[in-house]
Amino acid sequence: MLLESGPACATVNPDFLADVLAGFAMRPQRAIPARWLYDRRGSELFEAITQLPEYYVTRTETSILERHCGEMGELVGRGRAVIEFGSGSSTKTPILLRCVEPAAYVPIDISGDFLRHSAAALINSFPHLRLMPVEADFMKPFVISSAARQMPKLGFFPGSTIGNMEADVASSLLRAMRDTLGVGAMLLIGMDRPKDEETLISAYDDELGVTAEFNLNLLHRINRELDGDIPVNAFRHVARWNGWEKRIEMHLEATRDTTFTINGRLFSVAAGETVHTENSHKYSLDCARLLLKTGGWTPICDWTDPSKKFGLILAEAQTTIAAP
Repeated sequence: MLLESGPACATVNPDFLADVLAGFAMRPQRAIPARWLYDRRGSELFEAITQLPEYYVTRTETSILERHCGEMGELVGRGRAVIEFGSGSSTKTPILLRCVEPAAYVPIDISGDFLRHSAAALINSFPHLRLMPVEADFMKPFVISSAARQMPKLGFFPGSTIGNMEADVASSLLRAMRDTLGVGAMLLIGMDRPKDEETLISAYDDELGVTAEFNLNLLHRINRELDGDIPVNAFRHVARWNGWEKRIEMHLEATRDTTFTINGRLFSVAAGETVHTENSHKYSLDCARLLLKTGGWTPICDWTDPSKKFGLILAEAQTTIAAP
């Protein structure tokens, strides 16, 4: 595999400080964007979550890829550049790469250390594939190499990451992906399906407490990177099912009244107050198709597991035709 460098994010992201300060000041609900959960430690913890027995998402999506990859490869064709948004450890990626035989692989991830480690792990399996990692927040504009821009492209957005966003943000992201990939590009995207509350809660509040550690790691990161002195032991992880919004919510709940500073700014949080850190929306197939259409993508095929827990959808950025 040929490893090519791409544009990198700055070492210190000033947006992190701005989002944290604004998030703790919010009323009535404090909230910090979920993307800040993923520093190096957060990425490692999330990968540990994907191996937990309660977390059905990864193994179910992997089984769908393995079962239907041949069909996916026929629809996608060979020689595309695979652009993976939020690549993480790229554990599912080899399945896809073997099926579509791409000309290049462009993993994009906000955690540079984790990105480089994961990219290096693919070298032995795909020695002749051009690898072009990009350290970036895919929620913001970024640049891929000119070589990749000239290739036909397949976007890969697994893991139901789209479910972490409100519908308007998800639609805007899908439009940004279309702009980045171009007309004629394809997108293979994973979306989690609605299911019983007990299964959902256990998937986001596991018995071993790995998800709790993942959520609380955000406070450790704030203390380390933003000169904070948050008493982490004054907060606990909470997972809730919001039936009206069809989503799991992750919160950090204060277990006692506490006061702390972040970058010299004083905050007070009362016992029982929470900081909302992540959503995971669940989409029926009809809603998933509609979301893709609002983002400029035309669904052309979909696959699910026998229990219909999870879905993968292949969509295409077709030429826009004006409505009558």
